[in-house]
Amino acid sequence: MSEIAGHPGATAVVNESYSFACMRCGHGWEQSYEIEHHIDGDGREFVQYMADGRVVPSPLSRPTCANCDNHVVRIMRPGRVAATRDAAHRQHTTPPAGPVEVPTAADGSPQPGEHHWHLSDLLHVFQRKAS
Repeated sequence: MSEIAGHPGATAVVNESYSFACMRCGHGWEQSYEIEHHIDGDGREFVQYMADGRVVPSPLSRPTCANCDNHVVRIMRPGRVAATRDAAHRQHTTPPAGPVEVPTAADGSPQPGEHHWHLSDLLHVFQRKAS
């Protein structure tokens, strides 16, 4: 078998990405890996995980949270952390609705033709009629 250029000794290289979420502290992150397939001196196959140019343990074996060093980490398909962050950002950037101002006359009473709603006006539809 021939080697893959830029990956000494590798017979095949697969790129995979994962999203991670720590179930202890809530920290989330994403990581991409180059998974190099090799054959050792005895002819047995093995894989080597590379992240950011360094050999790292398999993320599927026992991932560690970089924030709290805990090992209770959920592994998800790629893009889950980014999608959650985007949704949270959209939620926080939506301006809150303010109070609705009802037009009033100079004396503070509602304008003619305007109805001033009370909570009891809205709840009467839920009240049971006495038999």
